[in-house]
This record gives sequence, C-alpha cells and structure tokens, in this order.
Amino acid sequence: VQLQASGGGLVPSGGSLRLSCKVSGFSFPYYGVAWFRQAPGRQREGVSSIFSGDGSVYYAEAVKGRFTISRDSAASMYYLQMNNLKPEDTAVYFCAVAKSWSGSEWFASGRYNDWGQGTLVTVSS
Repeated sequence: VQLQASGGGLVPSGGSLRLSCKVSGFSFPYYGVAWFRQAPGRQREGVSSIFSGDGSVYYAEAVKGRFTISRDSAASMYYLQMNNLKPEDTAVYFCAVAKSWSGSEWFASGRYNDWGQGTLVTVSS
C-alpha cells in the first residue's frame, strides 16, 4: 500500500489550503482514510476521516466547520480542504489507511495500517 500526500505550504492566518492523498496498491471493499497531524512537541492527532463504504465523515472538534474531507474514488484520491486556517493548525499532516474500519475509533492512529510521508502546513500569524 502506498500513500502520497501533497499540498502543504505556508499560508497566512485565515488562508486556505487543499491537501491531497493518492492511495494505491491495495484492494479492500471497505476501509477508512484519515488525515492526522503532528505539531512539534505534540502527539499525532486525528483531524478527519472518511469511510469508503457510505462516505461517512468524521472531524476533530478543533477543525469542524473549517475543514472538509472528500474523495474521488475513481482516482483513489482523498482531499482535505482547509479554510480559515489558524496558527495552531501548523503541523505535518499525514494521510493514512485503516483496513479494518471503526467509526467510533476513527481518530485512533493505531487502527491505521499504512501512512503517507507527511506534508508540512505552516500558518503564519
């Protein structure tokens, strides 16, 4: 399984970015794709996730109303649209795949089997 994340960059507070994740190399009927982030000195945290089956989406409270996860199933692409970015959103963002899906544990990094390399998002104040 390969995941390739891209789209990070430097933006001012209030700005927007769209992250992309290309997922390839596996074939499962149902799985979850999530975005996590890790800021310096902090633990990795779940940002958002989407279930391949019914498209259910999940968000961390800190990003609700500002971030939107979406997918292009045909292209095996997953996106995280980030609007109204804040300096506290600064982190390395990772996409990950969970082959065994649990909506109630979408934020648990241990449930994800494969990870992309991360893309840095920096929001200036």
